[in-house]
Amino acid sequence: MDRLKDKVAVVTGANSGIGLAIAKRFAQEGARIFMTGRRQAQLDTAAREVGANARGVQGDVGNLADLDRLYAVVGQEAGKIDILVANAGHGEFRSLQDITEAHYDSIFASNVKGTLFTVQKALPLLRDGASVILTGSTTGVTGAPAMSVYSASKAAIRNFARSWIQDLAPRRIRVNVLVPGATSTPGWHGLTATEEQRQEMLRYSEGAAPLGRLGDPSETAAAALFLASDDSSYVTGSELFVDGGSAQI
Repeated sequence: MDRLKDKVAVVTGANSGIGLAIAKRFAQEGARIFMTGRRQAQLDTAAREVGANARGVQGDVGNLADLDRLYAVVGQEAGKIDILVANAGHGEFRSLQDITEAHYDSIFASNVKGTLFTVQKALPLLRDGASVILTGSTTGVTGAPAMSVYSASKAAIRNFARSWIQDLAPRRIRVNVLVPGATSTPGWHGLTATEEQRQEMLRYSEGAAPLGRLGDPSETAAAALFLASDDSSYVTGSELFVDGGSAQI
């Protein structure tokens, strides 16, 4: 239970779902956690769930001033970052003919711009040899109907990792992409407007995965722990799929 002892981890989008599960697992393994989310009350509740080693800092990763404030707190209170999980992001269904500029801007502001500047602004605090984990999606590889903007944003995340491992090689900072499939989170269940749509999406997702079910956030967190720990010391630029096999067939 001490695989991350004395490590400092920053996890964005940690107020629920996969981000919260990662923060909990890292804390259980001895890490000190700084976690972000846009909604203060929900973030406060999440931080209490993670435990005494967690500090919630409210903010939106698409807002660069919020990122500056986050890293000012981390710098003052911890002075370094050993593990950075750029997890914050969101998606929504929108068919090609219904895509608007506002939809595009919203998705790319959080998923692409937010990820880029979450990592860039962390660089002064990231120690040499740190682990950076970017949250991707199976849709970035496979595509999905009515999810083209979200899917494209996650394809960008994959290329960020391929490029950044070269930029950061002199500092031995590893960058990997964690790739969840359909996972039972509030965000996933909130993608649909009606119970009928939710059941249809559930049947489709379960049928698409050879394991025949949705993932649990704790399963994605276990994979994140591998990428965060020294167990993955020679792993960089990779995609680790936690998808029940859905993107592999």
